[in-house]
Amino acid sequence: MAETPFPAGSPQDSRYLPICEHGLIGDLRSVALVGSNGTIDWYCSPSFDAPSVFAAILDAERGGRFELAAAVRARTKQFYFPDTNVLITRFFTEDGVGEVQDFMPVDAETPGAAHRHRLIRRVVCVRGTVPFRALIAPRFDYGAAAHTVRTVGDFVLFESAGQSLALTATVAMECVGRDTRAEFKLSEGECAVFALDQVDDVITPRGCAHAEAEHQLKATVDYWRRWLHQSRYRGRWREMVHRSALTLKLLTYEPTGAIVAAPTTSLPERLGGGRNWDYRYVWVRDAAFAVYALLRLGFTGEAEAFMRFLTTHISPGCGGSAPLQIMYGIDGRTELPEHELRHLEGHLGSAPVRVGNAAADQLQLDIYGALIDSIYLYDKWAEPISSGQWDDVCHLVTWVCEHWDQPDEGVWETRGGRRTFLYSRLMCWVAVERAIRLAVRRGLPADLPHWRQSRDAMYRRIMDRGWSERRSAFVQYEGADVLDASLLMMPLAKFIAPTDPKWLSTLDALIEELVSDSLVYRYDPAVSPDGLVGDEGTFSICSFWYVEALTRACRLDEARLAFEKMLTYANHLGLYAEEIGLTGEQQGNFPQAFTHLSLISAAYNLDRALG
Repeated sequence: MAETPFPAGSPQDSRYLPICEHGLIGDLRSVALVGSNGTIDWYCSPSFDAPSVFAAILDAERGGRFELAAAVRARTKQFYFPDTNVLITRFFTEDGVGEVQDFMPVDAETPGAAHRHRLIRRVVCVRGTVPFRALIAPRFDYGAAAHTVRTVGDFVLFESAGQSLALTATVAMECVGRDTRAEFKLSEGECAVFALDQVDDVITPRGCAHAEAEHQLKATVDYWRRWLHQSRYRGRWREMVHRSALTLKLLTYEPTGAIVAAPTTSLPERLGGGRNWDYRYVWVRDAAFAVYALLRLGFTGEAEAFMRFLTTHISPGCGGSAPLQIMYGIDGRTELPEHELRHLEGHLGSAPVRVGNAAADQLQLDIYGALIDSIYLYDKWAEPISSGQWDDVCHLVTWVCEHWDQPDEGVWETRGGRRTFLYSRLMCWVAVERAIRLAVRRGLPADLPHWRQSRDAMYRRIMDRGWSERRSAFVQYEGADVLDASLLMMPLAKFIAPTDPKWLSTLDALIEELVSDSLVYRYDPAVSPDGLVGDEGTFSICSFWYVEALTRACRLDEARLAFEKMLTYANHLGLYAEEIGLTGEQQGNFPQAFTHLSLISAAYNLDRALG
């Protein structure tokens, strides 16, 4: 093990970059995390949920990485090519300035391009002279599979039992053990290219000359700019909103229309804690909220693709006792068994590293409200749903009317047993209420008397049993005095008027107990045990819900200040993880769809309120 100035696993362990010191590139099938030091330390190929090729972010020694940086002491800065997902890392040395342009081609026009998984790293010296070094050290199957390396003509071939990668470069490379190294010097105007391709019996190795790399760079830039041009957002926070939209697009799996919750697994919600989860799957809730955010900006294609995913890959009724699972694989599969990779130490020593997610078997009633609300908005803002889709909606609503009052694990996926969570009742109400609206507006057949009776029963139950006289607030679950940030959705879902005295009293209680300088905790695990060990940071989606709640309560000065403060917690590229720690560090899987979609919604609604 390499010597470090601090103990392995400590926050100062120099083998690990902080989570926030990363940018994201992708090709709508998978992504790579690129550190501000030029190292790719997370990459799964050929898809989001495939085993990793580079995973040094989870184990600096065993995970594998692709280093590419100045070979001398240098300052670094990282930014995106404007309005794209092409990432540029610059190295400022004593003798010159160089940069690495990282991207994964998204080119629908080239025959066979959709099946080629390629990562291109284009190195350019822009001033003076800069020496560079490269280390390509893949570790297949989360570092568990052995591999060989050999030179075949102009290629370096990395081969394991289940996967092979071909590396080509315009500079000389040397195989050393299981890895490949390169050292080279560039003068102003010169460039070098590295291209890493997944290869198999169908996809054969292909070189990447300077001209081809330049062509693919241009094609990728053009693709992202064409896509972003669809945005209708012209508000105050255009740069942050568009970066969030570009990030959500990177989290889509184009072959099926699926949207993953995050592209990583097991990045810790707290260093040294056990709250490490695999988020590389399709949460019905998260994807439905993402559809809402993208529709708000005018991106109807992604909403249409997700509706196609639902229709093609998810059949209501195949999820056991409930018609839907809370999450699915990106191909629609239902089995997502969870297990630990004990050979990996975890980010900064934060084990365990998990693959799969046992929460797939939980009952979370709120997903029906999120889903049917997104279907309602898709029908309203994009195009009318089909008769078959309406039949599926009716099936879901009928089930919700019969099962809304049972306890569940709730939106936060607690592992401490089922409860009668208020948020679950709220979103069941949303499911039925939006379906009624859709039926009435379109004149679609529905059992409206039964639906209205069930909707009203849900409303009365929440108002009667979800309210605590002692706290003068709505509470996390029936019979409790515990607060929960998910209550912030009550006015956002149009369940209660944002200026209703009961809601304003609840908002004040939430501010007093769960808000810390604009940052919002989900709940207090000390008074509401969730069956998990350790504390957590503030939850960023809740912080943006807080901005929206203030906005709708006409407390615009507070809302704007809270929003601007939240923007300061983004990383240098405008990206967010799931949570924010005590000293402002990003915690949890990165980047997180939940956070970015809620930023879009908060910005849109605050902009509109400010006029």
